[in-house]
Amino acid sequence: MDTSQFKPVFVYAIYIASTPEKVWEALTQAEFSKHYFHGMSVTVEPKVGGKFLVHLPDGTQHISGDVIEHDPPKRLTMTWNVNWPGLVEKLGTTLVTYAIEPAGKGNVRLTLTQSQDRPISDDILEGGRNGWPAIMSMLKSLLETGKVVPVETKPPERMLKALADLGIEVHMPKL
Repeated sequence: MDTSQFKPVFVYAIYIASTPEKVWEALTQAEFSKHYFHGMSVTVEPKVGGKFLVHLPDGTQHISGDVIEHDPPKRLTMTWNVNWPGLVEKLGTTLVTYAIEPAGKGNVRLTLTQSQDRPISDDILEGGRNGWPAIMSMLKSLLETGKVVPVETKPPERMLKALADLGIEVHMPKL
């Protein structure tokens, strides 16, 4: 996949008292991800061209994509397609990259970058701007303390309205 047309629309970095290997495992293992990803399981086929899937707690597929870059425990890039009818056709594919770097003794800097291949309205991007920090914060808590400090989020109304205005059917998961 040619990713040269994708431009970052959201970058979020967080420092975690952990190792790159543990952060990598947390991002790529279904059983681990259920604890910090609102009960959803993330599955990554460990190779370039592999499948990337996110399943809801009831087993329904919510997000699908392909692994574009796989360099454990440093970098993972995948397409990120929420399975709402018309979304990808109207807004294009989303690219998500996790960069994991040592950051001093016993710390890791995890940088998440969300990129798009076309302009997306701020109203629609508000969903990721709300959701990603919550997910990353829960991941940090889990890795550092063994417990998740729940961060409740809900889809921003302006995002839902903007999607509806484009004729995109939003099927919010029951978590």
